[in-house]
Amino acid sequence: MTSCARLLCLPGAALIAVFSGMFTTVAAQQNAAANYPTKPIRWITPYPPGGSTTALSRMVGDKLSEAFGRNVIIDNRPGGNTMTGADAVAKALPDGYTVLLGGNSQVILSLLMKPPFDVWRDFAPVTILAKTNYILVVNPSLPANNLQEFIAYAKARPGQLNVASVASGSSQHLMGELFNILAGVKMQHVPYKGGQQGIIDLIGGTVQASFSNAINVIPQIKGGKLKGLAITGDKRTASLPNLPTYAEAGMPAYDPKNWQGMLATGGTPPAIVNKLSNEIAKILAMPDIRDRLLASGMEPFHTGPEKMAAQMKSDHAEAAKVIKTANIRIEG
Repeated sequence: MTSCARLLCLPGAALIAVFSGMFTTVAAQQNAAANYPTKPIRWITPYPPGGSTTALSRMVGDKLSEAFGRNVIIDNRPGGNTMTGADAVAKALPDGYTVLLGGNSQVILSLLMKPPFDVWRDFAPVTILAKTNYILVVNPSLPANNLQEFIAYAKARPGQLNVASVASGSSQHLMGELFNILAGVKMQHVPYKGGQQGIIDLIGGTVQASFSNAINVIPQIKGGKLKGLAITGDKRTASLPNLPTYAEAGMPAYDPKNWQGMLATGGTPPAIVNKLSNEIAKILAMPDIRDRLLASGMEPFHTGPEKMAAQMKSDHAEAAKVIKTANIRIEG
C-alpha cells in the first residue's frame, strides 16, 4: 500500500493532524529561511590557512557578511585529505549555519577512500563559486620552453621526472595522471601535505614539475623562479597574457575540471540553500570581485544548487575513468 493510500485510510481527525503537522513544518522552514541568518555562519575550509582556498572564502565571505549583517567566520580545518573539515559539516545541524568550501575534492576522494560520510546524502549543494585554472610549471633549469618540448623531454625520460601535488587523490594528482595518459608519458607523482612545500621543492629542483593552482605560482613565474608552459581553461589569464592555454599549445583534449563551491549540510531547507545561492550570485557579479578572481587565475562561475549537483555527478564519472586507467591508489 502506498503512503498516500495509507493516509486515506486514517480517520478524519488523524488525517487532519497529519496534514496540519506537515503544513506546520513547511511554515516553520519558510519562516526560518525568511529570517536567515540570525547568527554567524561558520564557513569551514578544509585546507591550511593561506593560499587560494582561504582567499576565495574570505573574498566571498566578507561580502556575505555585509549582505546579511552577520559575521561569516572562515574556519580552516585541514587534515585527513580534506575529510576532517568535510565531516564536521556533514555532521552539523542542517540549518545553514555551517557550510563547506569544497565539492570537487570530496567527489574525487569518495572514489579513493572510505569517508565517514556519504557525499551524496550528507551534503546539500549550494553553488559552484569559481573555476580554478591550473598552470603546468617546471623548474627553470629544465630545457623545455613550451608544452611540446616538455612532452618530448618527458617521453625521452620515462619515470625520471617528479611531479608535485598537494596530496594523493587531489585534483592535482588526477591532473598529472590524466596528462600522462593523454601525452603518452610516465612521470612520478610526489604528494605533499599542502601546496607550498611542493612549490619550494620545485624551485629548489627536488621535483621537476607541478600542475599548480594559478594563484600560487603566478608570482614565481613573473619573478623567473618557475617556467609556466600552459594553463587550463578556454582563455588565457590576464595576469600572464603570454601563457598559452593547453588547446593553443597543441593539447586540446586535456581539459581537467577543477572548481570550488559551497556545500551545506544534507537536509538544509531548500529555501535557505537558495537564499545563500542567490546572494552569492550577486557577489560574483560584482566587478571588483570578478576582477580579483580573474587576477588570481580563477573565473567566477555561479551555478546554483541543481547545476552544481549535476557537475558533481559528471566529475564523479570522469574521475572514475582516470582512477581506473591510471590504477590510482591512496597508500596508508
